[in-house]
Amino acid sequence: MNTRAIVINAYGGKEELVEANVTLPALEADQILVKTAATSINPIDWKLREGYLKQMFPWQFPIILGWDVAGEVVEIGSAVTTFKVGDAVYARPDTTPFGTYADYAIVDATLAAFKPENQTFAEAAAVPLAGLTAYQALFEHGHLEAGEKVLIHAGAGGVGTYAIQMAKAAGAYVITTASPRNHELLRSLGADEVIDYHTTDFETTLSAIDLVFDTMGGDVQRKSYTVLKPKGRLITILSVEDEEAGKEKEIMAKAIWLRTNGEQLKEIAALIEAGDVKSVIGATFPLTAQGIYDAHALSETHHAVGKIVIDNQ
Repeated sequence: MNTRAIVINAYGGKEELVEANVTLPALEADQILVKTAATSINPIDWKLREGYLKQMFPWQFPIILGWDVAGEVVEIGSAVTTFKVGDAVYARPDTTPFGTYADYAIVDATLAAFKPENQTFAEAAAVPLAGLTAYQALFEHGHLEAGEKVLIHAGAGGVGTYAIQMAKAAGAYVITTASPRNHELLRSLGADEVIDYHTTDFETTLSAIDLVFDTMGGDVQRKSYTVLKPKGRLITILSVEDEEAGKEKEIMAKAIWLRTNGEQLKEIAALIEAGDVKSVIGATFPLTAQGIYDAHALSETHHAVGKIVIDNQ
């Protein structure tokens, strides 16, 4: 089928984002077609737009960016039994050149979950990529347990806001770093301590941390080793820059790459429906070339609060 989409026909700046009519591949037996009610912006979107990931994803143009979707199922593949036409779902689809900046998106049925009943489509679309990143960093790789101390860097960002809430729901003592304007918000999400990174060096005030979740790299990652207890854990979504840094304290340092996972989205939906996790939406734009342009511009500042959502209703 054809769909209106915001695409890039070359790598480069935000001006490469244009509206086009794109023919989607035929729906496979284990896939669903979702009418996009909302999607959201993640740093991978504009990093791929700039061409930083073209070796990892050697795709043909045009490319539809975007890897979050919430919407209604309008068609199902012949082998799909978990969903029916009309179901409200959300997903972090597989990373393909047919992304979610489009009126319709193809999703593997195993990667989708029912939309949390207490969220709007816009709130649900904010969750998948950032929420799964936080969930996997804290629990699958970080093995966070109740009673442990976790330091979450950049708590006001998209991943950080979910990580704070998930860590708190798991019974951890949550510390985060943020600008003063966001301290009240982060305390309301469950942060036990919020450190102003402008005025306070976290490495001089913290100690005996069980787990650090690093989304910053550089000096922040390097200083994080000093606050971890012996045999502590450091999980980063970037790269482990100094393999030797934590050896003396036997720190487990690990870089992770998001794994698409519909089952974990169900678990996150349960947390949302229980009131333990909510989406913090800092800005909303329409699904137009200008809307995506403006959304990328905001994301690139690294100062957006929570998630940037694209509403298509």
